[in-house]
Amino acid sequence: MVKTKKEEFKISGEGLVKKIKELVKEGNIRKITIKDKNGKENMTFPLTLGVVGTLIAPILAALGALAALIGECTISVERVN
Repeated sequence: MVKTKKEEFKISGEGLVKKIKELVKEGNIRKITIKDKNGKENMTFPLTLGVVGTLIAPILAALGALAALIGECTISVERVN
């Protein structure tokens, strides 16, 4: 069984895309969830090797649009230990 741990980062909307790019480069991320300041889940996406290679550009574009709409948010990250 694969062990995972969760981390949360509070960040402003303008730093959202930059932080996601940093997390993706780390490579041990299973899933990323973005919540607004009220705790409402706005976006969740899994990160598998195939997703990182082929689908990361559209995800980053969507994150850029989301960042423009929300002020502060929380990034919840599920990591593989």
